Amino acid sequence: MLKLAGARLLTEREGLAVRSALVADPVVSCMVAARVESVGLDPWRLGGELWGVGSRLGGLCFSGVNLIPLRGGRAASRAFAERALSQPRHCSSLVGPADQVLEMWQQLETEWGPARDVRPNQPLLAMSAPPSVAPDPLVRQVRLDDLERYLPAAVAMFTEEVGIDPRGEDGGASYRARVAELIVNGRAFARFEGGQVVFKAEVGALSARVGQIQGVWVHPEHRNRGLAAAGTAAVVDRLSGWMGRVASLYVNDYNLPARAVYRKVGFSEVGRFATVLL
Repeated sequence: MLKLAGARLLTEREGLAVRSALVADPVVSCMVAARVESVGLDPWRLGGELWGVGSRLGGLCFSGVNLIPLRGGRAASRAFAERALSQPRHCSSLVGPADQVLEMWQQLETEWGPARDVRPNQPLLAMSAPPSVAPDPLVRQVRLDDLERYLPAAVAMFTEEVGIDPRGEDGGASYRARVAELIVNGRAFARFEGGQVVFKAEVGALSARVGQIQGVWVHPEHRNRGLAAAGTAAVVDRLSGWMGRVASLYVNDYNLPARAVYRKVGFSEVGRFATVLL
């Protein structure tokens, strides 16, 4: 049996092959494709490294703030894990196709564990048709002068979802800058009532084909009013209607209320993700 070569750093010399691999499964690869389309493969501009396995890129993985395996079987996952273990850990999570993430985590857990949380079953959803429910007409793009009102909702959503305060050790400067960047790029959406955010969502990654929705949140005092479905429909309408993208997101399998909302909006399951939080 031939042994698969180790994972290697990909450069622009293999740019055409990389882009072809990303296009082959645009929903799965959206997070990485958005970066590559924007800045290319240079690690400094990309904010991480893109690794490959095999002469035809049978394995592909992004290593940055997140470790994101995109394709490859068990041997490729092990090669990526070996490369990850050969250098200091920079990522705060593993996320991507469930089989690849969990295979890599088996190899990494001894050195990197224990994980803060392992979410092994996250349905990956997508839709390209108009939403099945009427979009909320009061959901709009957030403006930069909304930042002070929007930021507490973003912090609350992150804390609920991930279990830690995103403001970290720098007093929130880095997180604030990230939220401001989303707003400036027109990828943060909210409904305001009385100066307060009652619904929010963001397009966390936007490739040429797909927009990945993240951070869907309804203020606790305004839940069970239908705001989540109508608000999500408004974001989907913007993505599929105005931007010509497939709308996508992934959700924890145990979050039954959210899954019911997304079914109502019109999403269908197209794959399974997993996330390991470190």
